[in-house]
Amino acid sequence: MMTVLTLEHFAARINETFIAASDGNAAFVLKEVQPLPSATLEGLMRKPFSLLFHHSSPILFSQKIFQMQHEAFGEVGIFLVPVARDSHGFLYQAVFN
Repeated sequence: MMTVLTLEHFAARINETFIAASDGNAAFVLKEVQPLPSATLEGLMRKPFSLLFHHSSPILFSQKIFQMQHEAFGEVGIFLVPVARDSHGFLYQAVFN
């Protein structure tokens, strides 16, 4: 059975690196974990949340599912969307609902 990842799984991983092995071992650093508002619906598998990752490269990755590797999770597919650029690279967001 697949593990349903929750905000609590990621909250202790702020400033840790996730590696996208299938994308040249690109390193994404988890910068923010935030709960999202949710309707009170019966049967939800988890409360919605978002993750914000930083990738320090001048090259923009398009939105897609990245096969991320992390010692705490093994390999997990995370759909990332570029949302901002700073002087050190790009920020990517993942939303779990």
